[in-house]
Amino acid sequence: MLILLIVTALQVAPAPPDPRLYTVGPSDVLLVTVYNQPQLSGKFAVEADGTLAFPLLGRVAAGGLSVRAVEDKLREGLAAGFLNDPQVSVAVDQYRSQQIFVMGEVKQPGNLQFTGSMTLIEALARAGSTTERAGMEVVIVRSSSGSGSAGPAQDPNAPSDNTIRVNLQSLQGGALSQNLALRAGDTIFVPRAETVFVSGEVRNPGEYVIRTSGMTVRQALALAGGVTERGSSRRIQIFRLVNGKEVAISVGQQTTVQAGDTIVVQERYF
Repeated sequence: MLILLIVTALQVAPAPPDPRLYTVGPSDVLLVTVYNQPQLSGKFAVEADGTLAFPLLGRVAAGGLSVRAVEDKLREGLAAGFLNDPQVSVAVDQYRSQQIFVMGEVKQPGNLQFTGSMTLIEALARAGSTTERAGMEVVIVRSSSGSGSAGPAQDPNAPSDNTIRVNLQSLQGGALSQNLALRAGDTIFVPRAETVFVSGEVRNPGEYVIRTSGMTVRQALALAGGVTERGSSRRIQIFRLVNGKEVAISVGQQTTVQAGDTIVVQERYF
């Protein structure tokens, strides 16, 4: 589903941003080409202090600048007494300074290198897509600094003005308005789905994911294969934690379940 959405998104998405607007940072590797000057051309790593060592110019500050700005800076430096009208081009050879973090119920959680343009669907696809235990929403915690080098956010539920919630079912259903453009430093959390437990006289007792809001006992029993011949659809209890104590509640099939409920189908009297 995610792969299909990526293809669709690419068909309707606006043109990607100019790669020369990418903000250079420490550990990035730049490919510099100076026309007719092979001794000045090559790959140059940006050090931790944001500078790179360039022939003739020495240490050149690049961190925090766009690729275009670095290009202009090198051109101006070489023109100031070294070359007559130097032709300089700069591209990013290896993106290392900016990252996006994907955590939670994805198949391959971890860090993704941010190249200046990435959508939520692309990030989830690169993380192997969501697992079967994924919940109904994705939480994006946006770095206030806009930098991908500070590390992932640790708590998706912490109060923040930079938290964005996306309905995962709408996204997977094709609502491309939910396919947000990500920024460097974003942390994507895919929380585990809430579940209920079904036991007693059902065909497949076990733990089941709540996939819809307002899920009823009838829907939960359907996930468990339905009531057995020995079971009674009128003798159903929910064991629920209320104020720290477990209570037993007799319910009907239209009763709405809550996360953590244990639904028990009892035997028939006769």
